[in-house]
Amino acid sequence: MNLSEAFDAPAPAIVLAEGAFGTPQGKTANGVVRHGELFDVRAVVDSTAAGDDAATVLDRDDDGLAAVPVVDSVADALDHAPDAEALVLGVAPAGGRLPESWIDDLETAMRSGCDVVSGLHTFLSEDERWTTLAADCGVRLFDVRKPPAGDDLRVADGRVDELDTPVVLTAGTDCAVGKRTTTFELYRAARRAGVDAGWVATGQIGVMVGADRGVVVDRVPADFAAGVVESLVCDVAADRELVFVEGQGALSHRAYGGVSLALLQGSWPDAVVLVDDPTRERRDDFEQFAVPDVTSEAALVESLSEATVAAVSTWAGRDEVHYPYPTGNVFDENGPETLLSAVETVLGD
Repeated sequence: MNLSEAFDAPAPAIVLAEGAFGTPQGKTANGVVRHGELFDVRAVVDSTAAGDDAATVLDRDDDGLAAVPVVDSVADALDHAPDAEALVLGVAPAGGRLPESWIDDLETAMRSGCDVVSGLHTFLSEDERWTTLAADCGVRLFDVRKPPAGDDLRVADGRVDELDTPVVLTAGTDCAVGKRTTTFELYRAARRAGVDAGWVATGQIGVMVGADRGVVVDRVPADFAAGVVESLVCDVAADRELVFVEGQGALSHRAYGGVSLALLQGSWPDAVVLVDDPTRERRDDFEQFAVPDVTSEAALVESLSEATVAAVSTWAGRDEVHYPYPTGNVFDENGPETLLSAVETVLGD
């Protein structure tokens, strides 16, 4: 999905994050508020944090976040942002369905002229209630988890090998270690350095943030996942000097390794940045499995591709961990630049 073609960035928007803003369950909302290039978030809806601002809830001092109020309802948000063009659903509740308590807020936003950008597992665009209301209100429904249509599905055929544009993939030792954040910060560091970089998102947050191209890859049929990623990489590479690709899972992960391998083979990167949480000993949500060390994960990457592991992105300070690779924390001053420098070294070899 290419949401960037549907909106004139940065489009004024409201983010619905009821009961979850600033928590792991609200990571979509958190990401869109902090990193969004497609949407200019004017207000966040979360009654449990109403009265605060985004900077306080996210415990960040990023410029601009203090001006984003957290309010009780979409009606209150529209008072702050009467020109809002979109309502972004920033939480995927358990079961993936639209909670009954959100219905009034959704209807209010649509009747006020807001398009709806949804990350729910169930699709609003396939529900007659919402398609009828959208038509009546003249607004659009975007289901970012919806897989590509049949005509856009194909198996990987190696066309990525013909690219002159370098490709960099983020991989990880586990899920939820910061691959999307690392990808975005590498992309942003490259842009600051004057490189015409682009990036491919493979999860819903990246699509909503405003990646050049994106797909929620875990919704793509297995045979076609690598081919879909390959197509997206080639599309972005046609207009960019460098392409970053968001990774998912870990090659060594028994539950999600298949998706990780599809991304590796579909993007066929020149360089890989591994992302690791050095404090994590057991897999996120899978306590029965241990997290491997960076060296063994890097060996898997390099044995299953022609890529070179260039660096490790970690949440620890550089003096707190010792990896056999250049290391950076993307939240530290010059952390993204440290990782980008290591990538450029590999690409220049």
